[in-house]
Amino acid sequence: MANFKREQLAMSLFRRYEGNPILEAKDWPYPVNSVFNPAAIKLNGGTLLLSRVEDMRGFSHLTLCKSKDGLTNWQIDESPTLEADHDSREERWGLEDPRIIWLEEQGQFGITYVSFSEGGPVVSLAITKNFKTFARMGGMLPPEDKDACLFPRRFNGRFAMIHRPVVRGEAHMWISLSPDLKHWGDHRVLLRTRHAYWDGLRMGLACQPIEIPEGWLIFYHGVRGTTASQIYRIGVALLDKDQPWKVLRRSQEWVLGPRADYERVGDVSDVVFVTGATVHEDINKLYLYYGAADDKIAVAIADMNAVREYIMMCPEDD
Repeated sequence: MANFKREQLAMSLFRRYEGNPILEAKDWPYPVNSVFNPAAIKLNGGTLLLSRVEDMRGFSHLTLCKSKDGLTNWQIDESPTLEADHDSREERWGLEDPRIIWLEEQGQFGITYVSFSEGGPVVSLAITKNFKTFARMGGMLPPEDKDACLFPRRFNGRFAMIHRPVVRGEAHMWISLSPDLKHWGDHRVLLRTRHAYWDGLRMGLACQPIEIPEGWLIFYHGVRGTTASQIYRIGVALLDKDQPWKVLRRSQEWVLGPRADYERVGDVSDVVFVTGATVHEDINKLYLYYGAADDKIAVAIADMNAVREYIMMCPEDD
């Protein structure tokens, strides 16, 4: 009975915004193929998205979008906000899938993103105060690595970052620690793929970690392979507040997966790929921003109390 109640809650946890998709290529002020996988934060009384934009060559860059309510009337930069240096080894084939956090100690925003280097995808870091000028800090870990985000503060004097390297062909989520955002160690697996489950093929961090009274809430994407294609869905886990390498709980079922037409049909079918989140304390809502079918942006909304209730119903991680 307990599992049944939890599964019922999982199915009803998020509702899709009725105005989805909120951003598409046709909305862009310059010619592009697709827009998807945005980072998201609240800033100056509104919402800021740093969206992945794919040009007509197939290379990606990042473009800033702003909205007062996080849903409508988006103001989009007239030109790319953060472009790849295509002459560099690190960013030769573009920038993809950013995540943003506010680094409390530095008083700046940290943007982790994927650079497509000559050696494969690598996790890179840029720092900014205003989203107009950026200090590129370079690649942090060797390829192949993706789906990374920092935590906003140190733990026992060290920064922590969740990321998804591919090791021996396995695509689990890892966490690593650093004293200075340059040198990384204490690498350990955080969450593993689960054979025969919806997240059995590979997985990776979705949006930035979200602090709640019970710990750190993290959403992640899981992939299941089928005879026709691969399906990208979203699950959730809870990490210890002071030791985020300790997993407290993990959902067995997915909480958001492709059902709407705009999630099932696009450049890549059957994809819900969350990369940004905002918490609206005044209305107690969580907004998850995601790439839908790899060519448009949508948002799903949940009540924060329901999210917290659900994760505490999930079993302890093995």
